[in-house]
Amino acid sequence: IKEWTENRADLVINCTGILHDIQSKRMPERSLSEIDPDWMIKNFKINTMGPTFLAKHLSPLMITHRKPGRVFSIFASLSARVGSIGDNRLGGWYSYRISKAAQNQFIKTVSIELKRRGILAVALHPGTVDTDLSSPFQERVRPEKLFPVDKAAEQLLGVLDSLTLDDAGSFLAYDKSTIEW
Repeated sequence: IKEWTENRADLVINCTGILHDIQSKRMPERSLSEIDPDWMIKNFKINTMGPTFLAKHLSPLMITHRKPGRVFSIFASLSARVGSIGDNRLGGWYSYRISKAAQNQFIKTVSIELKRRGILAVALHPGTVDTDLSSPFQERVRPEKLFPVDKAAEQLLGVLDSLTLDDAGSFLAYDKSTIEW
């Protein structure tokens, strides 16, 4: 990465995640009795550890000392509204919810350290995007709330473009509304 970026990065966006696995026929758990430790660990490795180690290894490449008037660097991680503890009204999806809540805690925690270095860290909820990740769950999504990939990317880039250092540690939706932790 150092070779590709001339030893620097201004923007890092983590967009990895797992909700289900069609190959192994694993879907989000609907009840406590469906919780499986291997599936939970897989969710945690991808949804929580992935962004953690991405930040660990890429934040040293992020620009931290800027001249006055220059923009700050941003570390953004795609999360999910279902990772909000305060917004959980349906239950279920244990491994996914827990791993995304842990990812959100990581973003909130790392944002404090990174902000001291002039780097902004935020968690972003893209909404329901028309991808393989959401495809098994799209039937109940209103058409206007199912975003094509290019529209979701445009919306999230708009959120990123509007950020200030005061937004460090925020959990924001595609429309820049704040999501409770």
